[in-house]
Amino acid sequence: FGSSTSPVLCIIPQLVLFLTAMSTVAEQLNLINSKVLALQTDIDDTKANYDESLDTIWMLLASMLVFFMHSGFSLLEAGSVRFKNTQNILAKNLIVVTIGFLCWYLIGYPLAFGAVDEPGKVSGGTNFLMIGFWNAKSTFRFWLFQGAFCATGGTIVSGAMAERTKLKGFGTFTVLMTSIIYPLVVYWIWSGYGFLNYTDDSGKQVSVIGPPFMDFAGSGVVHMVGGIGAICGAIIVGPRKDRWSESHANAFDAHSVPFCVLGTFFLWFGWYGF
Repeated sequence: FGSSTSPVLCIIPQLVLFLTAMSTVAEQLNLINSKVLALQTDIDDTKANYDESLDTIWMLLASMLVFFMHSGFSLLEAGSVRFKNTQNILAKNLIVVTIGFLCWYLIGYPLAFGAVDEPGKVSGGTNFLMIGFWNAKSTFRFWLFQGAFCATGGTIVSGAMAERTKLKGFGTFTVLMTSIIYPLVVYWIWSGYGFLNYTDDSGKQVSVIGPPFMDFAGSGVVHMVGGIGAICGAIIVGPRKDRWSESHANAFDAHSVPFCVLGTFFLWFGWYGF
């Protein structure tokens, strides 16, 4: 070897510097990669929150539109009856909204959408008094949206029995409609477990009679239930006294056509919430 420096020994310091530099580069790449992953996570969370906010705003808007229909019902019905019965029909509309939502809160929603561990084909049985809602906060907006439909189903009946039903009788009907009748029909069709629309073992949507009952905008749930309740009520209470008497032919004219027209426009606008 003599006194000359070995080429290998000359390369070793440079190799150490190179490895050190590569280690630093690797650390920097790992740092950049972790920052990119963190940024991607933040973007995903932001997008999820954004989508959740949009869903909430959309459902609240639809809920308010459906709820606004009660002002249309009130105007239309108040304008269609005689002046002396205006306060009575307006009180009935208030009963439907106030008592109806309380019944929906107590027992209506649990029967309609309160899925149990082993769901049956007739009704639900959980989420009484909103218990469990905080586990999935999106349930609150769904509760409000469906509650507006429930109250609407009860309001449909008030006009069919106008001027010939006492408040206590209509209040009793409202409790039954919003607590039991409407929620059960909702479960049968919209819950995904009821006997009119459920998923069988093969993953196919069916009903007990074959094809599933399909309802996308409430025509077969809200209006069918409300309509059947209305015709049953009208048949039970019968026509107004002297309604078809020729001597009282003009006694039953609507007392306010402007109310009828405004109520129709309000209902028209609210229907977009469906």
